[in-house]
Amino acid sequence: MDDKQFLEIAVDQARESIQKGGFPAGAVVVKNGKIISKGVSLGFVLHDPTSHAETAAIREACRNLNSVDLSGATLYESLACCVMCFSVANWAGISRIVSACKKTPEMVSKGYYEGMTDISELNEENNKKIELIYLPDFENESLELINKWEKQNGL
Repeated sequence: MDDKQFLEIAVDQARESIQKGGFPAGAVVVKNGKIISKGVSLGFVLHDPTSHAETAAIREACRNLNSVDLSGATLYESLACCVMCFSVANWAGISRIVSACKKTPEMVSKGYYEGMTDISELNEENNKKIELIYLPDFENESLELINKWEKQNGL
């Protein structure tokens, strides 16, 4: 499988997140070409502000590998990660992050992100750099999932 195929699975996770009552974000952790874990964003459902898709996938990957070191792993995400999830990826040793959709000012104004902080700037300041990749192939689909979620929740 290639980056686009794994990214499509992350977008499928966003769909699953909506079905479970969560925010439309999904993530997948892949290492050595194999899916180690998947995550959905159930913070509102679980009453846990840290339960974002990326963090959930990283937690599960660490449990599945019985390690806190995910060096060599790639995190695929339907939406660009927030500062918290980027930090978790950094502490876990994630080597690459592949995103389907960029953060927009509209998303920030609706409270879906903490602000317009650019994780690529944070990445440059860190000792260990994560390779950040944006593949727009599923951006429209990710944005449509946000619109669907907003309509379902009367937003």
